[in-house]
Amino acid sequence: MLSKLLSILKLKCPQCRKGNLLVGNPYRLSHFNKVNDSCRYCKLNFKIEPSFFYGSMYVSYGLGVGISIAIYLILLLLGLAKGMIQNFIIITVGLILLMPYINALSKVIWAGFFFKFDPEYIED
Repeated sequence: MLSKLLSILKLKCPQCRKGNLLVGNPYRLSHFNKVNDSCRYCKLNFKIEPSFFYGSMYVSYGLGVGISIAIYLILLLLGLAKGMIQNFIIITVGLILLMPYINALSKVIWAGFFFKFDPEYIED
């Protein structure tokens, strides 16, 4: 379970957990939102149909809501939640800074719903 979570957080291929799902770092704007055609290790085709990754928008929304709640709870625990406007600004800035990673993470999670891990690739 831990290796699956780590592979998701590292934005790896859902089948072999070695290859990168994305073309580059999500914070490099020249590669923003670009998914590799296939995995370089297991040769899994990531683009099984046109617009396949549009469904990741639903995952992205859920991650954004979850991160917003987490930021607010951290503000409460640290005693920094002073006013509604201040909290809103802090949460908004946090989401803007995390947006490229949230977008990439949602694509990996979405792909994980359709492509299953194959233990055959562990020995390689």
